[in-house]
Amino acid sequence: MSIKLAVLQTGDQIIADMRELMDGEKSVAYLFKKPQKIVINSPLLVEDDAETAAIEVSLSSWILLTDEDEIMIPLNQVVTLVEPVESVVKMYLEKMSYGQNDQSNPTD
Repeated sequence: MSIKLAVLQTGDQIIADMRELMDGEKSVAYLFKKPQKIVINSPLLVEDDAETAAIEVSLSSWILLTDEDEIMIPLNQVVTLVEPVESVVKMYLEKMSYGQNDQSNPTD
């Protein structure tokens, strides 16, 4: 598995430990493990450099009313998958407590 950022048809940006589900040689869905919605709180402008901008983000549970930590997503609901920036990966890993008590650390 690997940590990816998915942009969904709804516009939601979801970070999760993801893997592709296959039926033989055909992709049928994605499995999102411990999905978190990326919430952009506010853009921050850095006055020192007009070309430098930063954003403040937080992670929130994607589907609030479930205890499930693995969710199957149909292929047609995913617009794209990308590598998240390192700071967001670090935030995700800290929130999900990978490596502390979980032996399935995806970065191992």
